[in-house]
Amino acid sequence: MYRRTALLAAGAFALAAAGSAAAEITIATVNNGDMIRMQGYTDRFTDETGIEVEWVTLEENVLRQRVTTDITTRGGQFDIMTIGMYEAPIWGANGWLVPLDDLSDEYDVDDILPAMAGGLSHDGTLYAAPFYGESSMIMYRKDLMEAAGLEMPEAPSWSFVRHAAEAMTDRGRDINGICLRGKAGWGEGGAFITAMSNSFGARWFDLDWNAQFDTRPWADTLNFFVGMMNDSGPAGYATNGFNENLSLFQQGKCGMWIDATVAASFVTNPAESTVADKVGFALAPDNGLGKRSNWLWAWALAIPAGTKQEGDAKKFIEWATSKEYIKLVAENEGWANVPPGARTSLYRNPNYRRVPFARMTLDSILTADPNDSTLEPSPYVGIQFAAIPEFAGIATEVSQEFAEVYAGRQTVEEALEKAQDITNDAMEAAGYR
Repeated sequence: MYRRTALLAAGAFALAAAGSAAAEITIATVNNGDMIRMQGYTDRFTDETGIEVEWVTLEENVLRQRVTTDITTRGGQFDIMTIGMYEAPIWGANGWLVPLDDLSDEYDVDDILPAMAGGLSHDGTLYAAPFYGESSMIMYRKDLMEAAGLEMPEAPSWSFVRHAAEAMTDRGRDINGICLRGKAGWGEGGAFITAMSNSFGARWFDLDWNAQFDTRPWADTLNFFVGMMNDSGPAGYATNGFNENLSLFQQGKCGMWIDATVAASFVTNPAESTVADKVGFALAPDNGLGKRSNWLWAWALAIPAGTKQEGDAKKFIEWATSKEYIKLVAENEGWANVPPGARTSLYRNPNYRRVPFARMTLDSILTADPNDSTLEPSPYVGIQFAAIPEFAGIATEVSQEFAEVYAGRQTVEEALEKAQDITNDAMEAAGYR
């Protein structure tokens, strides 16, 4: 009798131990500053929930490649993926993501900025929760602008930006008038040049899905970009993406940088930036055609369908994208360092409204319209991308051809001719034409 009781007790203990084993979720994310900051607070989440978190942190192009491969093959490597406005509606429509239609009342899903919720939804269902949202804007050195005898308009033109870049460039002091993305990748240099092209009157496709790289607006865009960067940009700009330009700006080596609004907290942080007290902000440039060159994006957290940790994954998403997480960061690091651009309540908070870049960030987000991004009508939704499944592959190839121009290995004309053929061939193979 004693032996049987002891065995039962031992079995019960083993089951209890197994049941109390810490749950674990694996999250794939991008190596941007706000995501790195989030990882530093993950112990708080584990202490509250008992859920352990394993991070897989990747460079932007690599992240996109890894999560796309995993989701399309149902590889099951990740319980949460960091994705954006391009992937969320397409993958949601394919049934590849868990709908986020049952988040708690306390989470307050209605507080998500409509531009962000709309871009991360399909048929009204949210498939990814924004960790932060962004547009793009100009960050510039006020001291260098003043020394050049210029004053930055709140809504400048590309011609002013090019003139200012020339005036601020000082090769002897290793100061480049302007730093912009040239790095290959549809979401790196490809995103920048596409958003820029909108302001020059370009578009990827006409209404019959014919490529438009053989048009004057695309030639004007690429020639202007290459001329400005060769005159006033850093050496090797063909390999510079978001993080590389951020580092250059923080080191005081850029007069202007046009990029994601989320960078504002990093260039104004005195612990990270040598020019923190010298930075001003302006809207992304235009050409007087009625279209600015600012984009719309969110880095968001989504759950791949088929995960065995759906409940725990939702708990993490609610925690990381909540109002409470914003307060946590504010209490520890100040309001300037909270994840921006995702929640309406943040922009109603008087503490945040005093942050010097808060208004310009919101203005940039609100003036970015993915449903009307091009001067001439286009058949796609999106500003720095076309929201069709084929775009990522096509745009990656096209951006590689453009990077060859930036590196001086081919001409603008050669790159545009190749881009035209790459795009039309792919669209024909996919049945669009």
